[in-house]
Amino acid sequence: MIKDIYFTYVMLGVVVFVTTAYAVRLATRGAAASERVDAIGGTALVSQGVMRTTYWAVDPFVRGLVALGITANGATWLALVFGLGAGVAIGFAWYGLACMLATTSTLLDILDGQIARFTNTGSNVGELLDAAIDRYTEFAFLAGMAFAMRETAWQLALVLGAMLACFMVSYASAKAEAMHVKPPRGLMRRHERSTYLIAAAGFTPLVGPHLHAWFAEIPDTILLVVALALVAVVGNGAAVLRLVRIGRALR
Repeated sequence: MIKDIYFTYVMLGVVVFVTTAYAVRLATRGAAASERVDAIGGTALVSQGVMRTTYWAVDPFVRGLVALGITANGATWLALVFGLGAGVAIGFAWYGLACMLATTSTLLDILDGQIARFTNTGSNVGELLDAAIDRYTEFAFLAGMAFAMRETAWQLALVLGAMLACFMVSYASAKAEAMHVKPPRGLMRRHERSTYLIAAAGFTPLVGPHLHAWFAEIPDTILLVVALALVAVVGNGAAVLRLVRIGRALR
């Protein structure tokens, strides 16, 4: 039977390869240009450099998926499939596998927009589908964590706090757009939440058991606990700040 940690090794290998390749790109041709990254902007949680690396890495796959006949909406539905799979995997404590599936889902979520722009097939319906799938995949991942941590009340409370932050940050931005107010920028946007939670899941099989063996009082899911606490505290604070700024703009 394949050990869960092997999926973590694969993901580490991918990260090292992409980082090295982009470092060569930086040294020879400079930073990759990306209108999408410029529009989103970086924060203290996820820098523009990390985002540029990610968008640069997935760009070659756009033409390949288009050549295979995969549409933007097709990529969005695939993101849902992998996202739901990640939720199931993390629910049964396959954290490395969950990291791989969730990363694939997130990359497909990036690719659907890139495909739409490349093929000039973007539409309001596609944006609606993309936004809905984002909510379902994010819920699946956190629901899987809730199932995995259901026997420890305080850990379950952290999952629920993080889930609340995820939906309140997204709700605040959506409400601003509905009221024709420019959505205020802030921390813990979806790509930032995903980065911390998915990375924590990926490193859990590699680090968690060793920390638990050295300090029995530390759970082997400590990295996920820390990531959940970060999302819950910073995310809910950011959501409240967004709502306050929107309220001021409406006045």
